[in-house]
Amino acid sequence: MKKEIIISGFGGQGVLSMGKILAYSGLMEDKEVTWMPAYGPEQRGGTANVTVIVSDERISSPILSHYDVAIVLNQPSMDKFAPKVKPGGILIYDGFGIVNLPQRDDIRIYRIDAMDKAAELKNAKVFNMIVLGGLLKVCPVVSVEGLQKALYKTLPERHHHLIPLNMTAVDEGMKIITE
Repeated sequence: MKKEIIISGFGGQGVLSMGKILAYSGLMEDKEVTWMPAYGPEQRGGTANVTVIVSDERISSPILSHYDVAIVLNQPSMDKFAPKVKPGGILIYDGFGIVNLPQRDDIRIYRIDAMDKAAELKNAKVFNMIVLGGLLKVCPVVSVEGLQKALYKTLPERHHHLIPLNMTAVDEGMKIITE
């Protein structure tokens, strides 16, 4: 199993954190991983993205031009990365702010209204965990248990009390993703 994933959205949406947690989750399950963030002044409001590769075998290069899975969280990301999903791949998008939907019939397309669910949970900071839950539902590249272990590794200890809330957000994401 090898999955090449791009996650892209506005800075501040937790894009880089999602990639880091996903990569750590793979490490917790003894998989080979790469995590390659791309941002500059975008980190606070512009577009940021991260590529993550999770594999059972050695990874030859972290540089990708096409992806098995694209998670896009804003329109500029949709425009840039939807065409780069490999045929048979998966595109996941948050419905908030996406105007032009992808017009491809050779990939599976999923919508997750994570922004709305985060507002319902009264915590905007769990947005990215809702999205990760949706990813794990349609493409279980790592286990939920591995993800939880990764949270303990990636979050500072002073935030460990928030892990149950984050895991609730993952569960909600698994429930609300739709094709």
